[in-house]
Formats: sequence, structure tokens, C-alpha cells
Amino acid sequence: MSPPRPSSASRVHIPVHTPDQPGTEAASRSSAESPRSEFSAEERLLLLRVAHDAILSQLEQREISLDPPTARLAQPRGAFTSIYLRGDLRGCVGYVLPVGSIYRAVAETARAAAFEDARFPPVTREEAPDVKIQLSILSPPRPISAEDVEVGRHGLLVTMGGHRGLLLPQVAAERGWDRTTFLEQTCRKAGLPLDAWRKGAAIEAFAAEVFGDKDAPG
Repeated sequence: MSPPRPSSASRVHIPVHTPDQPGTEAASRSSAESPRSEFSAEERLLLLRVAHDAILSQLEQREISLDPPTARLAQPRGAFTSIYLRGDLRGCVGYVLPVGSIYRAVAETARAAAFEDARFPPVTREEAPDVKIQLSILSPPRPISAEDVEVGRHGLLVTMGGHRGLLLPQVAAERGWDRTTFLEQTCRKAGLPLDAWRKGAAIEAFAAEVFGDKDAPG
């Protein structure tokens, strides 16, 4: 299987490169709507394992099975994979909306983050064992009014014309942004004026369950 190739931001089902986002508590911090974790410890381990194996198998030029091992991991969901090397971000790519199972989305975005994020050199065979991974599994985006956006709970997707920008829930919380700054910075990510959210841009919110390797940046 070939890794997905990022394409025009005007499309919906595409890998999206995120800004240089700081890491979160990798053990199991959740930004989901519910305080309860959606995924079991075993399911989290399965997802982290396939993310690492997707990167290594690309370097070794071998195929891996992307058949979901559980019914929950077969669900269609958006996902982002961030990879770190010695504490520094080395790639971050994701699907805003589902293009397949959670299991496949994690494998594809891990490969894309490792080898196709143009901001960074591709991960090498020598570096692969030291790569740390953080996953953000997204809920479906829902329309939301600006006054209902909650920092630390919601991620944002802002769309206007052919422009679209996304920021994960942990970004605003870790940078100490208030709601207005979060909205403005998501507009900025979309290449729109900072006040586009006040002037007709569509605002959608989503939640993300965030977890990763225990020694990823946090």
C-alpha cells in the first residue's frame, strides 16, 4: 500500500498538514465530549502499533494488513498522527473527515506524516526506532456558533469559499488562547482574515481523543 499523497486543501477527504503543534500528555489525555475514554487501553495499543508498523514497513518495502482487529477500530473516523523525534515535531498529517476505518486512517496518516510532510525531511531507517507517536482520533465535525466554542473541549474547522483551516483541541488549551483567539487563529490557518468567523465563515467543532507513546512530548 502506498502512503496517501496530500493534495489541494479545497478537497474534503484529504490529509491535512497541521501547524507546529505542541504535544499533549501522551499517556491518555482526552479532549472528547465525554470525560470517559472511548478507546480501551488495548485498542490504543493496537493503533499505536499499526502507526509504528506503517512507518517501518514503508522503509522495509513490505506490506502490512490494514484489516481492523476490532469492531470499534473498523468505524469510519477522521484521525491525525503527529510524530516526534528527540522531542521535536517531525511530521503531522490527518484526515478531517473519515475516508475509511480508524485503523486504516492511523496507518495512512502515520506514513504520510513520516514521509510526506514537506516541512521536514523523511524519516530514515536509522531514525525510525526513536520516533514517538501521538494520535488524535476525531469525532465528526458539527456546526457550532462562535459563542458555544469551548477551549480545551473543541477542535475547530473554519471554511469560507475555497479556504479551510483546522486546529486540534489541544492547541488552544496548551497555548493559553481564549475563544476569540482560537477562532482567529483557525481563520489564519485557513488563509482567511482573522475576523472571517464574524463575517460568514462556516464554523464546525469536533472532539478528539488524544493519546500516544508514553514518552512522547507532553
